[in-house]
Amino acid sequence: MTLKKIYINARFLTQSITGVQRYAIELVKSIDRLIDRGDIDASELKFTLIAPRGAINGLELKHIEVRFVGKLKGHLWEQFELPFFTGDGLLLNLCNTSPIVKRNQVTTIHDASVYAVPQTYSFLFRAWYKLLFSVSKVISRSIITDSDFSKKELIQYCKIAPSKIRTIYLGKEHIHDHNADPLFLSKINEGRPFLLAVSSMSPNKNFGSILQAVELMGKVDFDIVIAGGTNPKIFSSSHPTDLSAYRYLGYVDDSQLRTLYENADCFIYPSYYEGFGLPPLEAMASGCPVIVSNTASLPEVCGDAVLYCDPHSPKQIAESIHRMMGDPQLRANLRTKGLERAKQFSWEKCSGEIVALIREVLKCELPSSTTG
Repeated sequence: MTLKKIYINARFLTQSITGVQRYAIELVKSIDRLIDRGDIDASELKFTLIAPRGAINGLELKHIEVRFVGKLKGHLWEQFELPFFTGDGLLLNLCNTSPIVKRNQVTTIHDASVYAVPQTYSFLFRAWYKLLFSVSKVISRSIITDSDFSKKELIQYCKIAPSKIRTIYLGKEHIHDHNADPLFLSKINEGRPFLLAVSSMSPNKNFGSILQAVELMGKVDFDIVIAGGTNPKIFSSSHPTDLSAYRYLGYVDDSQLRTLYENADCFIYPSYYEGFGLPPLEAMASGCPVIVSNTASLPEVCGDAVLYCDPHSPKQIAESIHRMMGDPQLRANLRTKGLERAKQFSWEKCSGEIVALIREVLKCELPSSTTG
């Protein structure tokens, strides 16, 4: 049996952790566990992380080597140095971007947001990612995406052949990797019920509609706890000036996030556009009742385990919040449904399907002159 080399583009180790980096980290950890368990034969497939220097995230891995190479950083490292160090194997890219001069690669493109919601991004960002996607659809051996919704979007906008793109869902076990922090909860909440929102403050997350909805509701007998993001610019003069009911926490670590999910009376996520929607899945896996948008990939991921709202209607969002917070039986039912729904998603399943895809790709070897 000939050993096949699979290199993983680990540029994500130098980036702050958002959903995309979370996907890459959890997927690599899960592949490492599959090797440890013997589900992947290390004499058949050899996985190696290839990363630029200056990593800010570390991974504890038993079987996958982490190799720091090159002198460049960011996109320059990815485009000019990464292909050189992966010339004798298949390259797996997990975070949307990939080198445009390497043919022997598989790339995850999480969504088509640069096409569908272009106003969310700068002109240069949109132009660069559209270029990368247009090249990747041609040179990548296969494309992975997070949902059937994203698959349809990428086929529509990028004209990717349907046979070349595979839907592989994300997992949720990472939310339980860290113990909850009850002391953290006591510092921010005095036993009052609270509505939780987790947001990057990106316009696409539609956070402003939550504030508008709460304003429409008038005085409420619960707190609104907001986690995530680094700058609460959303609290502008166009929004309520009485912020006494709001608890803005900024960045929270994984233990604190688990604590919030497990103790919130409701989690709300009225995003306009999602390729998957990891926070609602994390909330469901934590037994938290969820309100989400009735758009994009969210119905596909959440099924009948959540309460839906129109993200364009603050009035309907307010009605959904009022209904959820005022109905203990509804919350109990959705807790049960959410826990059951979350069982359908796991990083082990995700990594197993990606490894199966890699084996399919390796069976159709490129000619030796074009493997770089």
